[in-house]
Amino acid sequence: MEWLRRRDPGLLAIRRAVRVTLVACLGFYLCRYVLDLPAMAPYALFGTVALGALSQIPGSPRQRAATLIAVLPVAWALVGVGTLLSVSNWAAAAGMFVLGFAVSFVGVGGPRLVGLAAGMQLLYILPCFPPYDPGSLPQRLAGVTMAVVLLAAAELLLWPDPTPTPYRERLARAVALLSSCFDALADEWSGSPAASGAPGRSRLAALLPEVTEAAEALRPSRLPPGLRPASASRRDRALSAAAGTARLLVGRAADLYFLEDRQAVTLPASARLLRAAAGCTDTVAEWLYGRGPLPDTDKLAAALADFRRARTETDPSGLPPERLELGALALTLGEWTKSLVFAVRIAAGEKPATLVPGSFWYAGRSTPYLWWHRLRENLTPRSVAFQGALRLAAALAVARLVAGGLDLSHGFWVLLTILTVLRASAAETRSTLKPALIGTIGGSVVAAGLLLLGLDPTVYVVALPLVMIAGFASGPLLGLGWAQALFTLVITLVFAQVTPVDWRLAEVRVLDVVVGAVVGVLIGLFAWPRGGAGELRRAAANFMAASADVVRETVAVMAQGSPQASALPAARGASLLAEASFALYQSEHHPDSPVDWQATLLAGHHAVRGAEALIRSCPAGGLLPCEAQLTTSAEDVAACYTRAESSLRRGAALPPVPPPVPVPWPNDLGQDLYVIADLRVWLLGLRDDLAPHPEPGETLRARASRVADGAA
Repeated sequence: MEWLRRRDPGLLAIRRAVRVTLVACLGFYLCRYVLDLPAMAPYALFGTVALGALSQIPGSPRQRAATLIAVLPVAWALVGVGTLLSVSNWAAAAGMFVLGFAVSFVGVGGPRLVGLAAGMQLLYILPCFPPYDPGSLPQRLAGVTMAVVLLAAAELLLWPDPTPTPYRERLARAVALLSSCFDALADEWSGSPAASGAPGRSRLAALLPEVTEAAEALRPSRLPPGLRPASASRRDRALSAAAGTARLLVGRAADLYFLEDRQAVTLPASARLLRAAAGCTDTVAEWLYGRGPLPDTDKLAAALADFRRARTETDPSGLPPERLELGALALTLGEWTKSLVFAVRIAAGEKPATLVPGSFWYAGRSTPYLWWHRLRENLTPRSVAFQGALRLAAALAVARLVAGGLDLSHGFWVLLTILTVLRASAAETRSTLKPALIGTIGGSVVAAGLLLLGLDPTVYVVALPLVMIAGFASGPLLGLGWAQALFTLVITLVFAQVTPVDWRLAEVRVLDVVVGAVVGVLIGLFAWPRGGAGELRRAAANFMAASADVVRETVAVMAQGSPQASALPAARGASLLAEASFALYQSEHHPDSPVDWQATLLAGHHAVRGAEALIRSCPAGGLLPCEAQLTTSAEDVAACYTRAESSLRRGAALPPVPPPVPVPWPNDLGQDLYVIADLRVWLLGLRDDLAPHPEPGETLRARASRVADGAA
C-alpha cells in the first residue's frame, strides 16, 4: 500500500479502474446473460471503456457526471454514423477522416473537450467495421446509453474521486496574499507600522516568497490540463487574464520592495493608492472564495484620480528621471489592479455596456461567437491544434483503409492502436512503440495459452473483472507495456464470451497492433514530425517580432501623435498561436530546454498589455520635446525583442540583454515628465523580461538595483 500510494496519490487510478470495471462488467453481463442481446453487450462494455478509461474528463464528480450525460446525443450520432458508413471501406474511411478531424479539432474549445476526444473517436471506430447491420442500431444505441448512464451514476456514488482544488480558489489565495503585500507597502510608504507593530518592509519580506509561489502555481505548466482555464468561454478567458494580471502585480510589488530610495513615493497620495489597491484585491479574493460581494473599482478609481491630481500639483522639473519612475511604478500597480477587478467581474458573468477593445475584447461577445472565433483562429496550418487533428484524422483513415483492404479480423484494434501510440511528435510516437508491441506480444502469448487450455466459460466470466481492474490501473502505475498486455487479455476474455474463439485470436491481436503501429509511425514521420517544439519556436519568434512592432508603435503614438496602426491586433493574434503551441509543448516529454518559455511569452504579453494601458490612459501627442529620446529607447528595446526572435528561429536560447543605450533625459518639461516616466518604466520592465537569468526573481532584483542606483 505504501508503494501504491507513492505511485498513485489519493488512489485516483485505482478508483477509476474499479468504477470503469464494475460499470463495464455490469452492463456487459446484463446484456449478454440476462437480456440475451449479444449485439448490445459489446457496446455496453466498450462505451464504458471509451468514456471511462480513454476519456479524461476534468472537474468534480458532479461535473464529470453532467458532462457524460451532456455528450450522450453526440455518442448516439457517432454510433449511428459509424453503423451506416460501414457499408463500404471507402465510406467508412471517409467518415473516419472527417469525424476524426472534427472530434479532435474541437478540443481547441477547452480541456473538457480534449479529454473526451479519444473516447468519442472509439464510439465511431467500433461500429464502422463489418458486419454492415443497420438493423442492430437500436441495440447498439441502447448499449451505449446504458454505459453512459451507469458511468455517470458511478461517478457520483461509487468511491467518487475527491474534488480537486478549483482554479478560483488557487487564484483567490494568490490575490489574498497580494492584498497583504499592498498593505505592507502602504504601511511603509505612510510610515505607520501595522497593528502587529512590524514594519511594512519586514512584513513584505516575509510575504514575497509565499505570494510569488502562489502566483507561480497559477502557471499552466504547474496545473493538470483539466484545471487550466483554457476554454473559449468568457469565464475562462477572464480567469486566465486575472491570473496573468496577478502575476504582473506580484512582480511590481517585488520591484518596489527592492527599491532602497522611496522619496518619490512617500507622498500621501501614493500610500492611499496602495491602500485602495489592497482593499480592492482583498474584495476580489473574498469573492473568489465565495464569501463576499462582487468587487468594484470605485474606491480605487478615486485613489487613482487623487494620485494623478497630486502629480499635477507637483512640479517634477529638476528631479532625475529614475526618481520619477518610482511614482510611475505605483501608478502602474493601481492600473493593473483595476484590470484585475474588471477581469473578475467578467468571470462573474457581467457584460459591459459597450465592446471593450484590447485584451478584454471578448467581454461583450456571445458564447457562440467566442466558440466560433476560437475555432476560426486555429483553422490554419500554423496552429498546432489543426496539425494534430489533421495528423490523427489521416492516420485513422489510412488505418481504416488498410484494415478493410486486408480484411483484418477485429480490424478496429488497428485504429485503437493508433489512438494509443500516436503522439504529437515522431520521436514520442517511436518511444511508445516498443512498450506497446512488447506488451501486446506478451499479453497475446498468455491469451493464446488460456484459449488452448479450453477452460470452462465460467472462468472467463469470473476472471474478466479482475483482469480489467489490473489492466486499467496498470497504465498510470506501471506504464504502457503492462497496460497493453493486460488489455489484450481483457479483449480475449470478452470475445471468448461473445463468439467462439481459438488461440488465433491472440495472433490476430498482434497483427492488428503491428499494422496500427506502422501506420502511426509513418504518419507521424510525414505530418509535422517535430510536434509542439518546432511550432513553439516559430510561434514564439513571431510573437517577439510582433511585440517589437508594438513597442515602436506605442512610443510613436504617444511621442509623435501618430495614429494607432495594426501592431497591437497582430501581436494579439500571434500570442494566441504561441500560447496554443506552448500548451501542446507542455503535454509532450522534452529534455531541459534552454528557453524559459513561460517567461518568454510573458515578455510578449507584458508588451501588449502595457501598451494597451499606456495608450488608453495617456493622450497622444504633447511629448514632442522628448521625441528623440523616447524613440531611441523604444528602438533599443525593440532591438532586444528582435534579437530574441532571431535566437528562437535558430533554435538557441535567448541572448543576453545588453545595457541600455545612454540617453540624456531632460528634467525641465514639467508635467510631461510624468508621462515620460510611465513610458520608461514600461520599457525598462520589457528589457528585464527578456533578460535570461538562471535564478527566479533575479530580474526583479537587477532592475531594482539599477533604478535605486540611479535615484541615489
